Amino acid sequence: MTTPQAWVNPLRDKTDKRLPRIAGPSGMVIFGVTGDLARKKLLPAIYDLANRGVLPAGFTLVGYGRRDWDKQQFCDYVHEAVVAGARTEFREHVWQHLIKGIEFVSGAFDDAGFDRLSQRLIDIDSERGTGGNWAYYLSVPPDYFSDICHQLERVGMADSRQDAWRRVIIEKPFGHDQESARKLNEIVNAVFPEESVFRIDHYLGKETVQNILALRFSNQLFEPLWNARYIDHVQITMAEDIGLGGRAGYYDGIGAARDVIQNHLLQLLALVAMEEPVSFEPHELQVEKIKVLRATTAQFPLSKTTARGQYTAGWQGSERVRGLREEDGFDPNSTTETYAACTLEINSRRWAGVPFYLRTGKRLGRRVTEIALVFKDAPHQPFGAGQTAVLGKNAVVIRIQPDEGVLMRFGSKVPGSTMEVRDVNMDFSYSEAFTEESPEAYERLILDALLDESSLFPTNDEVELSWAILDPILEYWAGAGEPDSYPSGSWGPESADRMLRRNGHTWRRP
Repeated sequence: MTTPQAWVNPLRDKTDKRLPRIAGPSGMVIFGVTGDLARKKLLPAIYDLANRGVLPAGFTLVGYGRRDWDKQQFCDYVHEAVVAGARTEFREHVWQHLIKGIEFVSGAFDDAGFDRLSQRLIDIDSERGTGGNWAYYLSVPPDYFSDICHQLERVGMADSRQDAWRRVIIEKPFGHDQESARKLNEIVNAVFPEESVFRIDHYLGKETVQNILALRFSNQLFEPLWNARYIDHVQITMAEDIGLGGRAGYYDGIGAARDVIQNHLLQLLALVAMEEPVSFEPHELQVEKIKVLRATTAQFPLSKTTARGQYTAGWQGSERVRGLREEDGFDPNSTTETYAACTLEINSRRWAGVPFYLRTGKRLGRRVTEIALVFKDAPHQPFGAGQTAVLGKNAVVIRIQPDEGVLMRFGSKVPGSTMEVRDVNMDFSYSEAFTEESPEAYERLILDALLDESSLFPTNDEVELSWAILDPILEYWAGAGEPDSYPSGSWGPESADRMLRRNGHTWRRP
């Protein structure tokens, strides 16, 4: 007599990547649930996941905070956030099912509220079948990480068991330099093992970021050319057209480099430059990204290979806007940069000699995030004088936002009786090519955390290596006086243009 095989739910079969992924029995506790991030992103994302049918039937959302709310008051708060921010259609029956598993526990981060929380989670496990599987989302400043983690440990809610898991999800910033990042990792890892820590970089949840891997490794067209033999340089840009607004107090002392380059842009660099992984399993991807970050350094001298600036008053489209130092709550004597650019080099066989230019800024010409791989000129061109006078370099441009897609720029003959070659674009647009709607980044990342899929979450090694790349630049800027200025609506300070001209390059105008 043969022994029957254990039944496997095909909807949770990891071997078939085409099937929808549905989380198993689980719940989530959000610390900082009354903050902007939770209200604008996390709560709508949880509703959207429920609306898409990928949360378990007994999924339970627990908010923890100082408000003296009962269940109904918290449900009203969540409802308001969902109606304002959800991407999917509001369905009353989905909402009514979801609120059966919405709870609120009142307490501070250093009091007996955690005892009440612990008892409530035990009761929920029994009432709703969450199985002891809990994800703790720390939507709070890093100063509170230690208190929360140790309180969870004190009341016995941090340890995973053979039949139940506990995971912690933390938001950036992951420190302000390599040393502080290391200490922060030690605080978290003292309670939660590294495999149970999920560090959110919402850029990695974007569909177009994940498409970098598909573009490179599913097409024979690109990968043979993806190296220093053919590529002249790489530009990675994240430009914003907004100013600091109400974030002036938070932003002062952080700046554009810490806010964007250390995490978003260096993660994009790692995905663009990494070697082909053995598989797309989390460990294999992380290994290849770590190799790239280990090989990456700032190019010297920093006085010529970096640039920083602060925006001044100017025109943003048809609107006259204030300069940084006139923003409410910003110290007019601050040297915090709103524009940062740097030149990096990757010391590997694939990328030796290829400069990687990274830039980010506020109050720039338009909102755009893209990666441009600019190719070298053909070694020989059998054209006469003037026939290629307006021909630029070939390029592959991966647009992350807002017009998600891929653009290829190459030379083509101009119609007519003479041979004249000009640049033309071949443009792929996500919105035109696919009818499926891409999930919002936080939807993807929350679901991945519940499924224990850590591919899109930076490890502590990645975080610390990123700071090791950036720290020398920040130290140089700290002693370099005031940042340059640039008018709002422009593309940054003149020093950023000089940074590229020294190598015969120019910034791509998105």
